[in-house]
Amino acid sequence: MASWFYASEGKQQGPFPEGQFRDLIAQGVVRPDTLVWTEGMVGWQKAAEIPGLIGGGGAPPMMPGGPPMMGSGGYAGAGGYGGPGGASLAVDFGILEFTWRTLALVIGSFFIIPVPWLFVWYTQWIVSCVKVPGRPNLSFTGNAMTLVPWFFGFIVLAIAIGYIGSEILSNLLFIVQIVLYWLLIKWMIANLASNGQPLGLSFTGSIWAYIGWNLLFAISIITIIGWAWVAAAQMRWFCRSIEGTRREIVFKGSGLDILWRGIVAVILCSLIIPIPWVYRWIMNWFASQTELVARGSVTA
Repeated sequence: MASWFYASEGKQQGPFPEGQFRDLIAQGVVRPDTLVWTEGMVGWQKAAEIPGLIGGGGAPPMMPGGPPMMGSGGYAGAGGYGGPGGASLAVDFGILEFTWRTLALVIGSFFIIPVPWLFVWYTQWIVSCVKVPGRPNLSFTGNAMTLVPWFFGFIVLAIAIGYIGSEILSNLLFIVQIVLYWLLIKWMIANLASNGQPLGLSFTGSIWAYIGWNLLFAISIITIIGWAWVAAAQMRWFCRSIEGTRREIVFKGSGLDILWRGIVAVILCSLIIPIPWVYRWIMNWFASQTELVARGSVTA
């Protein structure tokens, strides 16, 4: 069944299943002049222009993709995506809330056992602060119990290897850690939802590629500045490896952008007090450089 969106006071509402959307029409919430959108339409159109919805109008132009929302809160007119540049993500959270939540996470982590629950709690909050065009009320639905065997299994393994004192086993522990981070990424991407409905996303980057990127990043640190370009390339690989989206996810940031921001961030964070503002600044920049664009509009 189709899912519908409608515009109210400049904001996107939805998605709503077909039956519920018909009820909104019957209740007068969605009127003939209300802008609406469903999968397959090129852009937003008045409800009266959609055949069989309220009445009148010809068949709307169809194109696969997500709701053509702009980051400023407006709509891409009646016409489409607002250009191939797409719409970027955004992050918005209060400094005070970030501070107390981060302190709770750090302090609670010293007790070891609460870590899986603290991690999920913190992730649920930070994901809700991310604004994705066409995907309102982003949320994280992962359960902490999924992390319990991974987390405590790794701790037991680390203690056992530390007791044995083998250098070969220590290297094995490092590889296991990378594999667990890769599994964590796949699990987090798979548990993203919008308005309580799973997005159906998946991370398809291979474990070997992930290990390769981590090794390349570690080696690039020797160059002092090369790590920034590796980080930018890794971000582009990461975005390309997310599947299940109607639009392509593209990272536009450059190595130079990451380099100078990284230097400024390190200097400011050394003063301790600016850390929350620096964190929000960095996250906002990464979000602004991550865009959703119509498929096929990006050339290799």
